[in-house]
Amino acid sequence: MDKFIPLSVPNLKGNELKYVTQAVETEWVSTGGPYVNDFENKIAEYVKSKGAVSCQNGTAGLHIALMVCGVTKEDEVIVPTLTFIAAVNPVKYIGAEPIFMDCDDSLTMDADKLLEFCQNQCTFVDGKLVNNRTKKHIKAILVVHVFGNMANMGKIISIAERFNLKVIEDATEAIGTYYTDGKYKGKFAGTIGTIGVYSFNGNKIITTGGGGMIVSNDVELLKRAKYLTTQAKSDELYYTHDEVGYNYRMTNLQAALGLAQLEQLEEFIKIKEYNYKLYKEVISEISGLSILDFEQNVRSNHWFYALKCDDKYPLNRDEIIKYLSTKGIQSRPIWGLINEQRPYIENQSYEIEKARYYIEHIINIPCSTNLTEEDATYVIECLRAAR
Repeated sequence: MDKFIPLSVPNLKGNELKYVTQAVETEWVSTGGPYVNDFENKIAEYVKSKGAVSCQNGTAGLHIALMVCGVTKEDEVIVPTLTFIAAVNPVKYIGAEPIFMDCDDSLTMDADKLLEFCQNQCTFVDGKLVNNRTKKHIKAILVVHVFGNMANMGKIISIAERFNLKVIEDATEAIGTYYTDGKYKGKFAGTIGTIGVYSFNGNKIITTGGGGMIVSNDVELLKRAKYLTTQAKSDELYYTHDEVGYNYRMTNLQAALGLAQLEQLEEFIKIKEYNYKLYKEVISEISGLSILDFEQNVRSNHWFYALKCDDKYPLNRDEIIKYLSTKGIQSRPIWGLINEQRPYIENQSYEIEKARYYIEHIINIPCSTNLTEEDATYVIECLRAAR
């Protein structure tokens, strides 16, 4: 079998080699060097935030975001169950406990159930939301913008304001996604809550190989984030450290790659949207298959495409994945629910229903920005021919 269509791989056809070569030639390859600051500034400019702090990956960014929002081991954080586990693990890094929330049909956190939980399962007293079951203070909501979709930030921010909760946006899959109308028109994913985090992992729409970025409109939070990500160094010359810090700073080589990728982001989004529409239109003609919609009031980056199968299709989720593999097409199931994973099996969850349905019926299909129309058509024809 000669043909192979990967799920999601980088597109490095811009100035990547030029900028990385410059970094190597000047010998600024570690966490010092001009590309790091330049990349931070360009990201902040692109998403219209007051600043940005680079880090080693999205997980590190979420760890620091939770810390600067004041989450401690005494607290709880409301999180989605339908996401990659890296979104939730940082809650445990701090020693806090997650409470798992269901998804809605956008695959993002169900804002209606979130409100129900806060109203019916908690008590708001002295400016704190207290979990009736555990008697612990719920400090924050960690919301994930799944596959480049936007969670219902209007409702989520309203709930957060009502119950004095910090909102941490895991926008690791959603750089470039923004609202096109409504209260937050023009606001990018990651810039609406208290603090946001992006990821530049190898499968993301733009990549630095590994890397992440913290953004916020709270300058003091950003200052503290930079302090913590650079080993909490209070005096750089004499190596004075007043608290425990982290070696989370992005390297100059990564930032050089990131700058070249950022230059192409809008073109990448156009490609993603074109291929999404191609898939969606033709796959809708295949009985039992459909491509999930992105929110109507959002310009999504269309990072991942979610293929939904039902009983009318001759193959189930796992059979489709195996069948596509025989055709040289890489696909994957959605993540296993985190509240059912061994480290989290004892944690509280609230009415997990739709998430269980979607993990049995969703498959991600090839979506790279270098995916050709010919390859997308081949994927569709293989799905059409399945028996």
